Amino acid sequence: MVMLDLGVVWRNLPFLLVQGFLGFGNFVGGTLRLAIPAIVLGFLLGIFIGLGRLAPQPWIRLPATLYVEFFRGVPLVMVIFWMWFIMPMVLQTAIPEFGVALAAFVIFEAAYLGEIVRAGIQSVPRGQVEAATAVGLTGAQTMRDVVLPQALKNMIPSLVTQFIVLFKDTSLASIIGFMDLTKAAQVVNNREIRPFELYLFIAVIYWICTYSMSRYARHLEKRWGPA
Repeated sequence: MVMLDLGVVWRNLPFLLVQGFLGFGNFVGGTLRLAIPAIVLGFLLGIFIGLGRLAPQPWIRLPATLYVEFFRGVPLVMVIFWMWFIMPMVLQTAIPEFGVALAAFVIFEAAYLGEIVRAGIQSVPRGQVEAATAVGLTGAQTMRDVVLPQALKNMIPSLVTQFIVLFKDTSLASIIGFMDLTKAAQVVNNREIRPFELYLFIAVIYWICTYSMSRYARHLEKRWGPA
């Protein structure tokens, strides 16, 4: 019978958490260091994609639609590889793993977040737009002050679900050598040869983070969501 050796986790805890999870150390990495800007930038780009999908001008709506349909139809790992091989060729310079991974996640996730934004905007009653127009607000003012605040409340559950998916998907960045939590566990396992304990530990870390996000989302939904 094989006994668990949880000491391997304790001995390597600083490397796993400080370097692999937080991103402080000798390597440019970190799950949080990648996930947080990917979520923020992906959401900002997703807002523009979602608005583009609803634009009356075909020259805006069509590219936004093609963008969404294309990136929702290809695997994320393929986009990571595209960024890994194509970005250095286009820019004619070496790109660090962090830049490649961040670009891939922002571009990929914006397609999904854009659809969430589009659906959230369309969920706002048409009467709200008509009332804003009646009091003299322009289209941009109506979108900024009336539609988007209400749409964001409606989008909370879907947004947090997609943020959780993005957070877990950051583990795929390890395939290009990015030193996230998963890659840090691989490095330790190459030396210690204790895969079960190490991968059980990082599974617990991912679960704690995603469960906390889902709990906070329920709190926001109760406080700010539609009745």
